Amino acid sequence: MKGKERIVLIVILTLVMHLGQAQSVFGKWKTIDDRTGKPKAVVHLYEEEGLMYGKVVEIVEEGKENFICSKCEGERKDKPVLGMTIIDAAEEHSKGIYKGDTLFDPQQAMTFRCKIWLNPENPNELKVRGYLAFLYRTQTWVRVEG
Repeated sequence: MKGKERIVLIVILTLVMHLGQAQSVFGKWKTIDDRTGKPKAVVHLYEEEGLMYGKVVEIVEEGKENFICSKCEGERKDKPVLGMTIIDAAEEHSKGIYKGDTLFDPQQAMTFRCKIWLNPENPNELKVRGYLAFLYRTQTWVRVEG
């Protein structure tokens, strides 16, 4: 393989790897409040034993950096939201669509069923839908680079 061909191949492989990573639901996402349009936190979505988990890794809402879940019950009662797991063991139901029973909203101290998927028109947006009975709300989270 000649030098130029090798460089072209490396560039193509690098781009393909980058595109593959950009297409994943996993990584860091900035949560955006669907009512106010303001960013609230950064959640790290990760995979463990084939299931999706989400942990709050940064609070970006001004004045809430040290937010304590005082309305929470059980093990979350009076615990900091920073570091809290808010998505617990969501399963992939079809390619790239995850569903689970635990999407926790610390502000409301409520747990919802959830459906999570990439926006098919923009892989840097994540759709996060919380269900309470037959009612639901959908937020669009934005990918955090790096």
